[in-house]
Amino acid sequence: MKFGSHVSTSGGLYKAFANATAAGCDAMQIFSKNQQQWKSKPLGEDEISKFRAAHAASGINPLVVHDSYLINLASPDDELQAKSRAAFADEIHRCGQLGIPYLVTHPGAHVGSGVEAGLTRVAAALDAILAADTNPDVMVLLETTAGQGTVLGRTFQEIAQIIAACKYPERIGVCLDTCHILVAGYEFRTPEACMAMLADFDASIGLQRLKIIHANDAQKDLGSKADRHTHIGEGFVGKDGFRNLMRHAYIRTVPFILETPKDIDPDDDIRNIAVLRTLAEEAQHAA
Repeated sequence: MKFGSHVSTSGGLYKAFANATAAGCDAMQIFSKNQQQWKSKPLGEDEISKFRAAHAASGINPLVVHDSYLINLASPDDELQAKSRAAFADEIHRCGQLGIPYLVTHPGAHVGSGVEAGLTRVAAALDAILAADTNPDVMVLLETTAGQGTVLGRTFQEIAQIIAACKYPERIGVCLDTCHILVAGYEFRTPEACMAMLADFDASIGLQRLKIIHANDAQKDLGSKADRHTHIGEGFVGKDGFRNLMRHAYIRTVPFILETPKDIDPDDDIRNIAVLRTLAEEAQHAA
């Protein structure tokens, strides 16, 4: 199994590889730009070259970008919708330049306009962006969400509906967040519940679309809709939740990437990855 983390790019995007290596990562996730700003400076040839060289030397795969938190492809506001589409298109372009195959995004929030309208807008936005895109090797991964407020993607069925409505389903995959699904109401802390949850995912979306797992424990319990991450084995997901997932043959082929707190960087990532690796060994013996 592969384990990694979301790592800092401070000092240059290529610096992420040294940070990931220090944390013991097999895979990694980054922001390709400031996630709290709409505008981004275009990537220069030197920056792209340094990143690709560091990637080749690192052996770290796969690479994942998480898009800006400002983007909302479900927004009913015309101005925000246009800004979100432009920013998301830029995120895909940057992934293509850097040779990064996966771009994770939250489906967005309908902001009171209704779930169905929001899902329709997300699919339409993806269609428009992907139709104009020249980076066919970049796959968009819709992330499962905690379900707070008017945020979309709380259920597998909502994500499936976006994919079904999109004209380019081959460009769409899924990122499952362990904290998010628990607080959204999906139980997987017993072997039986975990198998039922994965069967639901497979029937609704198809396990073959699951490309990345965000490995996060949860500060709040089942159904709370509280998006609060904590260290592996220290929250309500618990070691059993992760161990149960890792017993599944397909899940063992999917990279687990941490988005857990970094009180001491990289020590916290080193500790969390070590826990995940131990749980993976235990799950393999129990399978």
